[in-house]
Amino acid sequence: MNFKMPHTLTLLFFLMVGALVLTWIVPQGAFDTETVEGTTVVVPGTFEVVEDGALLSPLALFTAIPRAFGDAQAIIFFLFIIGGVLAVIRKTGTIDALLGRLLERLGGRPGLLIFITIFVFALTSSVMGASAEYIPFVLILAALCRTMKMDTMTAVGIIVAGYGIGYGAAAFNQYTVVVAQGVADLPTYSGWPIRMGILLPFVLIGTHHVYKYSKEVQLDPARSLLTGLDMPAADAPTTDYPALKLTHVAILCTFLLALGVAVWGIARWGWYLTELGAAFLIVGVVTALIGRVGPSEMAREFVVGAKELTETALLVGVARGIALIMEDGQILHTIVHALSVPLGTVGPELAGVGMMLMQTLLNLFVPSGSGQAFVTMPLMAPLSDLLGVSRQIAVQAFLFGDGFANMIVPTNAVLMGILGMAGVPYDRWFRFCLPLLLKLLAFAAVCMVGMVVFGFA
Repeated sequence: MNFKMPHTLTLLFFLMVGALVLTWIVPQGAFDTETVEGTTVVVPGTFEVVEDGALLSPLALFTAIPRAFGDAQAIIFFLFIIGGVLAVIRKTGTIDALLGRLLERLGGRPGLLIFITIFVFALTSSVMGASAEYIPFVLILAALCRTMKMDTMTAVGIIVAGYGIGYGAAAFNQYTVVVAQGVADLPTYSGWPIRMGILLPFVLIGTHHVYKYSKEVQLDPARSLLTGLDMPAADAPTTDYPALKLTHVAILCTFLLALGVAVWGIARWGWYLTELGAAFLIVGVVTALIGRVGPSEMAREFVVGAKELTETALLVGVARGIALIMEDGQILHTIVHALSVPLGTVGPELAGVGMMLMQTLLNLFVPSGSGQAFVTMPLMAPLSDLLGVSRQIAVQAFLFGDGFANMIVPTNAVLMGILGMAGVPYDRWFRFCLPLLLKLLAFAAVCMVGMVVFGFA
């Protein structure tokens, strides 16, 4: 009988059940805490077991969920706003026009095409959190690669490498950076210059892997990992995307300007999700005006975009419930203490790498970036306090683990959608992607060590 992976929401509920059971088994305990520069941190060496703590009843499993939605409401409503605004931007054809123009101009230069396309995909994911938006470009890029005597695997590699690298080295991603830093009690978007700085080296690693493979296929088509499969013939690349117009450029500039204002407001006036949501709503209205999207049409697109993030919002709420149960059962600090013991023996530099590997493995079960942040950051943030590394390191460990693992885990709906659109079997993709994942994780480990050494905070 073939095993079918349960829905992510089902997995999260099972994790809630597991957390409840752990509260009956794991000794209750707590660290002393103190407030440092407005952030509540645990004090190393103060862990004590709580004697005769009250046990949670099975009813807590169900009362935790509505409480969790209440706790996570700011993030949930922010996600709805982001989804709606991005849908309005997509309606104007700005993203399609930009990427289409890029493919059109670089069609005869494969090396440059691979580098710039991966870079643009990565930058868009890093800044805007784009992912599923790339699926419509699979067939366009696949046809273009085939006319250049490359294969469909090359096209998929370009898209997924860009998407994964953009999430791993995310600077402003609203679905991962904002959520993780919020849970870790860090200023929103803090550390973005460093994250933008490491984007290019990761892009170069991805480019080298994809380009090396594409050259092998060009020289010897039998080297293709898709050999023996019934793949489409090399048709002329379709141009089914809008022309890049001045309105598209103006909309893109509006988004970047709003992002800059948001970063400035956060640093200058301590803005958070309320102000960020307002800034993006203004972007939506201005985008509609520039793109001549009528009020009713804008409203419909906004609702469609918000609906697309309903599942993500549900995952965030239920994921927060896991931490609530562990907090109520007083085992959260016990688990953090248990994790800190082995990681504390290897020094802070390697401990940061260990946190990254933990996040990578957890992504198999919780592929949603926002959901995984709510599951793991309540553990990783205090763990970083105990290990003597900054909470920014904990956030970066989450970003690396989530972003790069998304490129290969079969529970990632976006990845499976891209593979399905291209007709690439998962086993063939695994053979292509695993070496790339290992390269990215190796360099990510170097980055983690460097960040710890130089005090990234």
